[in-house]
Amino acid sequence: MNSPFHFPSLVWDHAIAVYLFLLGISAGATMLAVLLKRSGLAGENPAENNILRCNALLAPISITIGLLLLIFHLAKPWTFWYLMFNYHHTSIMSVGVILFQVYMLFLILWLAIIFKDLVLSLINRFVPKLSALATKVIDISAKFTGFIEIVTLILSVALGAYTGFLLSALISYPMLNNPVLPILFLASGTSSGIAALIFCTLLFTKESTHSASIGFLHKFELPVVLIEAFLLFAFFFGLYLGGGQKTVAFETAVLGGFWANVFWIGVVGIGIVAPLVLNAIAGNQLKHNRGFMIFVATLGLIGVLCLRYFILYAGQMTLA
Repeated sequence: MNSPFHFPSLVWDHAIAVYLFLLGISAGATMLAVLLKRSGLAGENPAENNILRCNALLAPISITIGLLLLIFHLAKPWTFWYLMFNYHHTSIMSVGVILFQVYMLFLILWLAIIFKDLVLSLINRFVPKLSALATKVIDISAKFTGFIEIVTLILSVALGAYTGFLLSALISYPMLNNPVLPILFLASGTSSGIAALIFCTLLFTKESTHSASIGFLHKFELPVVLIEAFLLFAFFFGLYLGGGQKTVAFETAVLGGFWANVFWIGVVGIGIVAPLVLNAIAGNQLKHNRGFMIFVATLGLIGVLCLRYFILYAGQMTLA
């Protein structure tokens, strides 16, 4: 029997949705962390900034978990390393592997420069033979900090957009084969990165809700959510006017059924409207309440996760 999670045209399932969600968080969080440091609001010693500390764990851990999900979702997970060394420029998956490797290289270099003392202390404790080499690599890299930050920023943007390109490469599905999808996923990934940083920083550190760093993240919240809403409109308006199976895909996805409920309740209601309304009606004191900010950030994360599930599953329900 067909169900919202099982139907004949389904190729990629929930593991891919979570993978795309986690990659978006990593890319979005890194993007904002780099911008925060370059703005000068991270303080004289960025290693003491709580948002950068949270990103140092959040960005690499989220993308690693996502890739592990992808690896064990493969038919032969133990041969995944072939993808890491055998590149094919015509394969969107291979392009993603290259992007991931370069992104991780620059992310680790950037974090090592910021948290040099911590990194070297850990190396001295666990692998002291590499201490001299590590010190030399970090010192040389530090001379190119500006360049590394710019490249890391560009790669995080590319990674955020790649999550959309990955799905748009499925040309057999008119809803997914949409040029707006990469930009939409970049915007929603940025939104999830902001929400994840606020959530982790306020939950696991003593960062003041009035701090300059938290205020920096808040400046991006409203513009990014509004851009995401506009891109959603453009995405579906294009489908509606596309005719043929594109119009069928639009009607199937948003005019009725399980995934339409996920879209209207999860994506629009919980992820976009609720945070906007809560921030609009909340007083200044409530807006800076730790629990309130964590709750709003949680709503944003739920909305982005629902969007990933909705696009992935609803997008595969209609064939060209």
